[in-house]
Amino acid sequence: MANQKLISEIGANIKQLRLAKAKGQTEVANALNISVAALSKIENGQTDINLSRLAQIAKYFEVSISAIISKEAPTSISQDIVEEISELKQQLSNKDAEVMKLQKKVIDLYDKLGL
Repeated sequence: MANQKLISEIGANIKQLRLAKAKGQTEVANALNISVAALSKIENGQTDINLSRLAQIAKYFEVSISAIISKEAPTSISQDIVEEISELKQQLSNKDAEVMKLQKKVIDLYDKLGL
């Protein structure tokens, strides 16, 4: 019985994600390469969902698998945030390279001074 409750909760979370993204069942089913009936059964907790299908759904909605499984309302990371994180990673990488160059200059100066 607990297993069926989990399947129902996962299905409800998937449906909630779909509605939050203003997607129709046909659009999502086509993207997942499954029938509308199969998606409907998943959303209504009438069928068990395997891990690979769950991963596919998480990827489609750009959320983690745990966000779909958890009882909390799943949230997605906006594309703006993803792009900002990517930009910040690049800036950090550039700063690391700059620090390495400065460290090398300091070491070279110590060598020249004989310290």
